This record gives sequence, C-alpha cells and structure tokens, in this order.
Amino acid sequence: MSSPLDLADAQPGPAFTVTLDGREVPALPGQTVAAALWAAGITSWRTTRGAGRPRGIFCGIGVCFDCLVTVNGRPNQRACLVPLNPGDAIRTQEGTGHDD
Repeated sequence: MSSPLDLADAQPGPAFTVTLDGREVPALPGQTVAAALWAAGITSWRTTRGAGRPRGIFCGIGVCFDCLVTVNGRPNQRACLVPLNPGDAIRTQEGTGHDD
C-alpha cells in the first residue's frame, strides 16, 4: 500500500532544530511553528493578558490569534502561519508580547 508521500513523490529535506524558550525542538521543512510544537507534544505557548490562561492553536488558519508567539524577536506572530527555518528562536508570549 502506498503512503501519501509515495503518492506525491515528496522528497522532504533534512530535519533541523529550532528553540522554544531555549529548549531544542525538532522541525521538518515546510512545518509551521504550531505544527512543530504540536509534533513535539507542546500544546500551549501563550498566556492571556488578563487571567494568564494557557493558549495554543485554536483555529489553525490565522483567524483567531490564540497561537501568538515571538519568533526571532518579533512578537505577535501567528504560530499556525509562520513557516520555520533552521535555528529559529521561538519564545512563549504573555499577553501582548510587547515590553509595555
């Protein structure tokens, strides 16, 4: 039986690592921040402004803004939309992610 990779004749590039708050997380070419974090068993990477409640991915298509992270020093990046690159530094985000 063929796998989806066989059917698509996909040849993914080599795996690489990124960091989440300094912790190494494996990633694959084409993965978004959210996909790599989920694959690593991480389901929450932001807290809400008021109550500090944990948030992760909710809609998965960039509409709800629940999955915000800081990527390479840029706050408020939607983890479900940001593709990863080798060496990216991701930080969990509290509230707005700004220094205010």
